[in-house]
Amino acid sequence: MEEQLKTTCLYPEHIALGAKMSPFAGYMMPIQYSSITEEHNAVRHHCGVFDVSHMGEIFVSGPDAERFVNHIFSGDISPMTEGQCQYGMMLYPDGGTVDDLLVYKEYRKDHYLLVVNAANVDKDEKWIRQNSDGFVVNIKNESPAWGQLAVQGPEAEQVLGKVLAADLSGIEFYHFVDTQLYGKRAIVSRTGYTGEDGFEVYAAPEAIVGLWKALLAADVVPCGLGCRDTLRFEAGLPLYGDELSADISPVMAGFSMFCKLDKAEFIGKDAIAKQKAEGTAKKLVGLEMADKAIPRAGYPVQLEDGTEVGVVTTGYHSISLDKSICFALVDREAGALGNTLYIQIHRKVFPAVVVKKRFYQTNYKK
Repeated sequence: MEEQLKTTCLYPEHIALGAKMSPFAGYMMPIQYSSITEEHNAVRHHCGVFDVSHMGEIFVSGPDAERFVNHIFSGDISPMTEGQCQYGMMLYPDGGTVDDLLVYKEYRKDHYLLVVNAANVDKDEKWIRQNSDGFVVNIKNESPAWGQLAVQGPEAEQVLGKVLAADLSGIEFYHFVDTQLYGKRAIVSRTGYTGEDGFEVYAAPEAIVGLWKALLAADVVPCGLGCRDTLRFEAGLPLYGDELSADISPVMAGFSMFCKLDKAEFIGKDAIAKQKAEGTAKKLVGLEMADKAIPRAGYPVQLEDGTEVGVVTTGYHSISLDKSICFALVDREAGALGNTLYIQIHRKVFPAVVVKKRFYQTNYKK
């Protein structure tokens, strides 16, 4: 029997706007409203808002909360201050990725919020609980009680601040504040997944609906998951399931800087240390094509003699750069910067040069 797709609190708003809807991570989500190009450019040059209420919110509290989160998280949360966020991964013992996530250190002693990917909420909660033996912690999956908006773009601080009647300039990059929104508790953080400055607002679903309407009334452009993918990709950011997975470790993906090996212990530490010391058979690279042909996920990557050495994980004709580019997971020796590889697109083969994965110059406010 086909599983019933979930909807976010903003589903009626998306339908009313005539959004193109499609299944994503178990939800029926908006892919675009006007066009992916228009929405992408709105975020790059002005301000756009995304419904990301499908993301998961798992709260961890208790006397052992810090020690426990450090045990399951690749980063080191010990130096974090209240109101700070940190990006990292949960790993399997072999170094494969359970999920990539954000950890928020709340303004309450021994309280943390873990923001996880929508497709992984149930799996992540199960993994977290399975590894909590011996720790005095309280684990609560509160995902259904929260909605979330991502307000992104160079005008985000000004526009969101005006709508909230608040000065957001004091929120530093990867920090957050606790506040109120329409009488409900709200969290406003400054992280982002687009390469631009921006904020996330977490609150009860009814408050998120109110904020969505207020932002659209202030001429903020509603944006779908289509341009969310093109934006994050240009900025060199991974998508779980494509650039990180149970089979793709942070070392393979080039994100080992988020695995703090000087920390006493965390699940997967030994495997990551070994991979860093010995190297991995595969590595994630950026590829840039001279041709306008578009490399799509799943297309084979070859050497000049036709030997297959990898596969495209994400590919687009970049809206911001007007180039055909992609991420590809390839044999390590084939992935040196400057190497020419060949991408099979339908029945033809096109050359592509290995380049750095951050294709676009990011504009975070640091």
